[in-house]
Amino acid sequence: MASFRPADSKREEFRKYLEKAGVLEALTKILVALYEEPEKPNDALDFLKQHLSNTNPDTADVEALRLQVSELQQKVEQLQDENKELKAKIQQQEPQEGEQTAES
Repeated sequence: MASFRPADSKREEFRKYLEKAGVLEALTKILVALYEEPEKPNDALDFLKQHLSNTNPDTADVEALRLQVSELQQKVEQLQDENKELKAKIQQQEPQEGEQTAES
């Protein structure tokens, strides 16, 4: 029986690793969703693949992306304002250039 202990300890380590990484929880949720499906899909493996790819991203990633979107929106507004100002300056310059060519 002593020969089985190392394998059991490796399995236990692996199980703890999966639990710590959130894999067991994710798989459990997907399997429960499959169990609760009123009409079982023809291909259960496709169901698992589809639901695995739909798992929620890390909260830190989502927060970082939200911050980036907010910063980029501010930058867009700033650039739009700058664009309007530059267009107004061009509009002001065009009549002056027209007057100079008429005088020449």
